[in-house]
Amino acid sequence: MNAPDCLFCRIVAGEVPSTRVHDDDLIIAIRDIAPRAPTHILLIPRQHIPSAVDLVEADGPLLGRIFAVAADLARSEGIVDAGYRVVSNVGRWGGQSVDHLHIHLMGGRSFEWPPG
Repeated sequence: MNAPDCLFCRIVAGEVPSTRVHDDDLIIAIRDIAPRAPTHILLIPRQHIPSAVDLVEADGPLLGRIFAVAADLARSEGIVDAGYRVVSNVGRWGGQSVDHLHIHLMGGRSFEWPPG
């Protein structure tokens, strides 16, 4: 079920424009409008899940699909050899800005550790 006031639900529904780089029955992937790296793609489930803390064991196939698509996109973006980062922020202190589960795929530059 989707939330009508959720920005990402509206993007999934096509109500808000985005640059899609992947679209299937479980997820979409879009270019981030405020990229923090040369490659910055958001992988968003079609189903409204507020954050990673709301995932349950039955969501395993969804997570498998997200990570498989992330790997495919990393290959097509040419960032596999140098490496890339896959991130899910949870809650305000974790940096989550939209209350809809999404995974950031970022690459094309070096990242430091620890982040933030």
